[in-house]
Amino acid sequence: MSIGTKHWAITKGRIGPLGEQAVGFLNGASQEAHVQISVYYSNRDPVGPYRLTVPAGRLRRVRFSGLKDPEPIERAIDYTSTIESQVPIVVHPGLPSLQPDPVSHE
Repeated sequence: MSIGTKHWAITKGRIGPLGEQAVGFLNGASQEAHVQISVYYSNRDPVGPYRLTVPAGRLRRVRFSGLKDPEPIERAIDYTSTIESQVPIVVHPGLPSLQPDPVSHE
């Protein structure tokens, strides 16, 4: 079953002192999703893409504070992000992180 869309925008983002800002990705497709995240700030050029993979038929939760390549996302600064995938996915923004993501980027 393929649900969701290939293009998403999260209009509110901010990594707090505990790094709790996270996003969930649901891939209902029969093939893995190659996801790219770009981050936009009000006072500097965009950063990205941050690349990750969501296996077919799986959920993956990622902490924004765990994204390191091409550079860590600034803490205590407001940002907006866009998310692109080659297959439709569902994005659930603003999740509190329950535990560290052992593989937050690829």
